[in-house]
Amino acid sequence: MAKSKNPNVKTIAENRRARYDYAIEDDIEAGIVLEGSEVKSLRQGGTQIAEAYAEVADGELWLVNSYIAPYAQAKTFGHEEKRRRKLLVSRKELSNLWNATQRQGMTIVPLSMYFNGKGIAKLRVGIAKGKKTQDKRQTEAKRDWQRQKARLLREH
Repeated sequence: MAKSKNPNVKTIAENRRARYDYAIEDDIEAGIVLEGSEVKSLRQGGTQIAEAYAEVADGELWLVNSYIAPYAQAKTFGHEEKRRRKLLVSRKELSNLWNATQRQGMTIVPLSMYFNGKGIAKLRVGIAKGKKTQDKRQTEAKRDWQRQKARLLREH
């Protein structure tokens, strides 16, 4: 995922582990249906998507097992921290996601959550295939080599 050049985009949470555990084939941007206290909590930075995943159920896309911290000022009208949240995508994208998960055995993994330039909460999800242990070792070796190469170039 390329970093956005828009200075108004504020990253809330990033799932760095996803790129290690999965080979990301494609990614899409999805809107999130949130309650007011959830948005306030996101603005304070209280979220975690490392253990979350997305699933297609009942003809809709859902974010499961994501954590949004409770908002302290919302006493009686607070939100449940780990509830299922609906993701908003087009019908074509939903169809592609369903085909990828049902027919090709892929997983829908949240990559990052952010506020876009208009201040709307968005989630970038990736269509991914799980990596084997050998693939993870190759990725790690390649990353180490890139780091070592950069260090050698800096020294000379």
